[in-house]
Amino acid sequence: MTGNDRLARRRRFSSWTTRRWLRVGAAVSLVVLALLGVTGAWVLARTTSINDDLVDTRSPALSSSFRLESALLNQETGIRGYGLTGNPEFLKPYQEGLVEQETQSTQLAALLKDDTAALGDLADIRAAISTWQERIARPIAASAPGTPSPLLTERAAEGKSAFDGLRTALLDQQERLRAERAGARQDLAAVTRLRNWVFSAIAAVIVALTVLAFEGLRRGITAPLEQLGADARAVAGGDFGHPITATGPADLRRLSTGIDSMRRRLVQELAFTEEARLRLDEQAADLQRSNTELEQFAYVASHDLQEPLRKVSSFTQLLQRRYGGQLDARADQYIEFAVDGANRMQTLINDLLDFSRVGRVHQTYRSVDLDAVVDQTVSALSVGIEESRASVTRSALPTLAADPTQMGMLWQNLIGNAVKFRRPGEEPRIDISAEREGELWRFAVTDNGIGIAPEFAEKVFVIFQRLHTKDAYSGSGIGLAMCKKIVEFHGGTISVDPQYTRGTRITFTLAAEAPAGVDALAGPEAVRVDAGRAR
Repeated sequence: MTGNDRLARRRRFSSWTTRRWLRVGAAVSLVVLALLGVTGAWVLARTTSINDDLVDTRSPALSSSFRLESALLNQETGIRGYGLTGNPEFLKPYQEGLVEQETQSTQLAALLKDDTAALGDLADIRAAISTWQERIARPIAASAPGTPSPLLTERAAEGKSAFDGLRTALLDQQERLRAERAGARQDLAAVTRLRNWVFSAIAAVIVALTVLAFEGLRRGITAPLEQLGADARAVAGGDFGHPITATGPADLRRLSTGIDSMRRRLVQELAFTEEARLRLDEQAADLQRSNTELEQFAYVASHDLQEPLRKVSSFTQLLQRRYGGQLDARADQYIEFAVDGANRMQTLINDLLDFSRVGRVHQTYRSVDLDAVVDQTVSALSVGIEESRASVTRSALPTLAADPTQMGMLWQNLIGNAVKFRRPGEEPRIDISAEREGELWRFAVTDNGIGIAPEFAEKVFVIFQRLHTKDAYSGSGIGLAMCKKIVEFHGGTISVDPQYTRGTRITFTLAAEAPAGVDALAGPEAVRVDAGRAR
């Protein structure tokens, strides 16, 4: 075989898949095992046949021949005794011998029905028996009892010759049966040795096939899969530059190649992702810095506006008290506009200050009993609640790790809005509920007020977004935006339930525990609620 032929053969085998290797291996194993099984079955059948012939035919036939000889000897002894004495007692062995002769002769004929030579021997024996019976046994047995039979003496030589011929025929038969039994025993021994060799070969072939199967599985499947698993674990451990080695049958090599292609793609994607992450980190840092600067600017601007605004408000109020009614109606209206604008500006600046402090100034986590917080909020808003004849009901509320001040601001805005945005001519009904959802608590504040249209469900949480004019409902438009900021600061979400249409239902979630890395201070803290700061 040339080198090109060997190379072509190797390439042909290298294209075989695991399924094809398994099919070929299984087919070869089945053919070998089938051949060995057929050989083993033939050997077993041959052993059984020889053993049955030996046990059921040869040995019983030899035994029957011996018993037939014994029956004839008993007949000869009985006839001789009766012929010498005339005593009828000697005929009893003769008669029993006749019965036994017939029985053994019939049994021999049945046992030797397939053996022509043995049947020939049996025919010779029967002929010799018939001759001896006709010439010697029956005539003597028919003699009168009481006196010796003269035929015994007259035919002594003839009787001896006939019986010797009979015994010679029996001996020939027995010698043939002994030889055939010995030959059957030799055949049985030879077949037994062949059987042992065949079954030893079957066992050896099965062991060899098992070893070959395990070795083939190890080299063709187990080892390549282990190599693939080791390479995959190396990649999963963070070594993305580790190549995936393609070994084993064609399908496993294709799998390894596919995984390696995926690894290279992941390396490219990770490089791109890392680059994008670095850019996002830079943008996040810039955004954080910008937000911090904006919050600081809002705080400083609001704080710095307090003093000049107080002066404007004080002087406009002073003008209103001192010159009210002394000027014309238009002047009084201008002064009223100035006072109202200054007051609203004061409220807006205070609200903006509170909004900028959320998550920056008030961030102390304590164990907060929300039942107590809601009770204090209702008490602080008691004037508005009594004037509107509102009723506030609630279920048992949990105790959470949260900032007490922010919790007070949250419930003050939610309950205050429910009271403020009521239906004209209808007493407000406010219900507060809470239920556990895994690691979070979900709260719902439900009222029978004017409601929020679905298209404004997101807009109401944007700062300074108002759905009504200041003449219809007072406020700065910061309340729900502040609620959203407080809830998100505590790891939750807030939204308007669009399925509820008989008023407004605000749902929000709060974490039961403080965020990771933040330790809650032990002991409750009093919650400050400002009755005049609902937005």
